[in-house]
Amino acid sequence: MSETKVENGKFTEYMGQRVYDFMRWRKAAAALSIILVLASLAALAINGLKFGLDFTGGTQIEVGYEQAPRIEDVRRQLTEAGYQGATVVRFGSDREILIKLPPAVAEEQTQISARDEEATQSIGDKLVTMLGEASPGTVTLRRVEMVGPQIGEELRDDGGLGMLFALVVVMAYVALRFQYKFSVGAVAALIHDVIIVLGFFALLKLDFDLTVLAAVLAVIGYSLNDTIVVADRIRENFRKVRKASPEEIINISISQTLGRTFMTSFTTLLVLWALQFFGGELIHNFSLALIVGVVVGTYSSIYVAANVLMAMGITKEDLMPPVKEGAELEEMP
Repeated sequence: MSETKVENGKFTEYMGQRVYDFMRWRKAAAALSIILVLASLAALAINGLKFGLDFTGGTQIEVGYEQAPRIEDVRRQLTEAGYQGATVVRFGSDREILIKLPPAVAEEQTQISARDEEATQSIGDKLVTMLGEASPGTVTLRRVEMVGPQIGEELRDDGGLGMLFALVVVMAYVALRFQYKFSVGAVAALIHDVIIVLGFFALLKLDFDLTVLAAVLAVIGYSLNDTIVVADRIRENFRKVRKASPEEIINISISQTLGRTFMTSFTTLLVLWALQFFGGELIHNFSLALIVGVVVGTYSSIYVAANVLMAMGITKEDLMPPVKEGAELEEMP
C-alpha cells in the first residue's frame, strides 16, 4: 500500500502523515494578521503603553499587616486618601503588601520632591500611618525605596534596543542557516507577535513593567523556536519531495510538525495558566503576556512565516546546495 496519496492534484497523505491544506487559507490568514497588527498599532498610538514604576520612576513601599487585609480595601483606602494611580499587590505572604506610587502622587501627598532621597522615608511613614488608622491591626513599614525617572528612562531605552538587537541577530542567523527568504519570514513573524502582544497591553491599559518586557523577549525566543522547526522541515522537503509545488511542500512540512507544535504550545500554556491563577499579582501580567505570545506565536509559525515564503516565491532552486565548479565533469564517465 502506497504511503503517498494525491487527490485533485494535491497531497492528502505523505509517508503515512495526513497532509492538511493550510495554504488554502493563506489569504484569509494574511487579512487576519493585517487586521490584528493595525488594531494593535492603533491601540498603541491612541492609548500608548501604561509604563509601570520600573520605567516611569516613583516610590515603592512594602508594608506588613498584623491581620491579612483585603486588596480591594487597601486600594479603596489609598484612593480615598488621595493616592490616585497607586498600584497594590501582595508581596510574599497574605500579610505583606507592596504599594507603588507614581512620582506626582508622592509629591502631592508630601509637598516634597519625590525625587529627593530624603523625602522617601517621609512618604512611607505618612502612608503607613494612614493605613494603620483604617486597619484593625498594626501596620508596619517594611521597606521604602525610590526609583528615579532617569533609571526608568534608561531601562525603557535599553529594553527597546534589546528587542531590536534580538530581531537583527535572528534575521542574520536564519539567513546564514537557511536562506534570506526564510530570514524575512522569521522576522516578520516575530514582529507580528511582538506588536500584537504590545497592542493587547495598550488596548486593555495593563501595566507594562520589566517583567512584561522579559515576557516579550521570551515570546521572541519561543516563536523563533517554532519557526525554525517548521523552516528546517520545509528545507528538507524541498530537497526530498519530487514533483510537488512550493505550496504542497509547505503544507506537508507544517502537517509533519503540527503535532509537535501543538503539544509544545499546550504544555507551555498549562504552566502559564497555573502561574496566571495561582502565581500571585506580581507575575500576573508576566504570565498574561506569555499566554498571548504563545497563542499568537503558534499561529504565526504556521501561517505568517510560511505566507511570507509564498509571497516571496520560494522555489527548490533557492534551497539547492551550490554545485562545485567541475563537479559535473567529474561525475561524467
